[in-house]
Amino acid sequence: MSKKTVALTGASGTMGFQSFLELYARKDEFDIVLLIRDSEKNRKKFAKYMNDPAVRFVWGDLTSYEDVFAMVSGADYVLHVGGMVSPAADYFPTRTLKTNVTAAENIVRAVKAQPDPDAVKVVYIGTVAETGDRNPPIHWARTGDPIKISVYDHYAISKVKAEAIFAESGLKYWVSLRQSGILYPAILKNMEPIMYHVPMNGVLEWTTVEDAGRLMANVCGDDIPEEFWRRFYNIGSGEEYRLTNYEFEELLLGTLGLGSPKKLFSPNWFTTRNFHGQWYCDGDVLEEYCHFRANIPVKQYFRELIKKVEPFYRLAFMARPYGTLLKKFMMKPIAEVENFGTLWWAEHNVPERMSAYYGGMEKYRDLPDKWEDFELITPSKKADSEEVVTLDHGYDEYKPFEELTIDDLRRAAEFRGGQCLAEELKDMYTPVLWKSARGSEFMMSPNLVLRGGHWCPEELPWPWDYDTEAKINPFFAQVWYPLHDKDENNYYGPEIFDCFGE
Repeated sequence: MSKKTVALTGASGTMGFQSFLELYARKDEFDIVLLIRDSEKNRKKFAKYMNDPAVRFVWGDLTSYEDVFAMVSGADYVLHVGGMVSPAADYFPTRTLKTNVTAAENIVRAVKAQPDPDAVKVVYIGTVAETGDRNPPIHWARTGDPIKISVYDHYAISKVKAEAIFAESGLKYWVSLRQSGILYPAILKNMEPIMYHVPMNGVLEWTTVEDAGRLMANVCGDDIPEEFWRRFYNIGSGEEYRLTNYEFEELLLGTLGLGSPKKLFSPNWFTTRNFHGQWYCDGDVLEEYCHFRANIPVKQYFRELIKKVEPFYRLAFMARPYGTLLKKFMMKPIAEVENFGTLWWAEHNVPERMSAYYGGMEKYRDLPDKWEDFELITPSKKADSEEVVTLDHGYDEYKPFEELTIDDLRRAAEFRGGQCLAEELKDMYTPVLWKSARGSEFMMSPNLVLRGGHWCPEELPWPWDYDTEAKINPFFAQVWYPLHDKDENNYYGPEIFDCFGE
């Protein structure tokens, strides 16, 4: 058998590099093409692979069509892992939007320029951030749930736009795999204000970096069936990796020997909403196709994780007796960082931030500053438990997807407060005309609406007027009202597009 050629973006990043290592371990099956930004750091990282004929380097940029075309040419698979991510995405939103959207456009254009575009399979890595915060009681989720980008999450905007570009591209083979939080040794370095944007009672189904790498290699296997493509999937490492955010902090700090997060933080340093995270009702679907999970017990994984971190972090064991000093002089200042720290918002009474992340200054002031007064919630982690309630998608999901009719689309549109204006349906992947509750008409494929959870691209998230949207869109209301009061009056217009440092 001839070797397959796999083009990979983002190989210098966390998930991308692990994907490269997995592909490289199977270089008897794959030739690998890497599009990497040219820098001294990257050349050093990949130095030992540069003379290997199984690896071809394109030193360039995702926003350059010529560079992307050079990578894609001759590829059987394009694994698009690269792009700008947080925390850089939080500081440079305009650059993030341009980079991530332009990269998607360039890849689609380059694939279509190939002699046989239908022979190229494209894998896009989306994000759990596309569906925003799903704290209990709506913490069980699946693809097809409403796109709900958290306020200020410009990274998620770019990922939603890029996902739509692939879904509406007309390519025969594409898939969107929505990545969750990734567990990897260098996660300990992420001492940024964003660490306090995470609600302690929020949830996340984590993915280990090793599982993520295996997934990228396995998706290129000959055993992936035709039905796998042109769909959306959630990536997660399974039941063991369903953690509340407090449990995650407890595992991480405990593994470092620092003990409970109660010693290092105060509960009111953390937000109560407007981040992202969920547990998956449908996470096993991707596993059934790609068989990527190692199924290592999560506590064992954390014990192994500490062995791989830099020696500096292992010294944390020695810092355990000094928890009070660490809290005051190291942890608290991070929450006080100008413009991004939660304590800075509170001290300066920034109304938009306090409204988005807490429900307003009054609710923030009601938060306890002692853990004994803070209620920690730990829901059941079993996807088949009685407490799991899935959202209504507005159409008969027991009906084979390809057999849905115009009448099914009309019912789905009505559930979204709008209309399906199409008179005929060619297939589920060809855009048809829809009308939103606000009166905007737009073209979108039934596949992107029903299985992707997307809706009018002109209206969501801008202007982040989610209170109004929930009143006119029952589909969206399912993910809004359980976490927000019906009498709230929040509006976040384009003026909050903060471009610090741009």
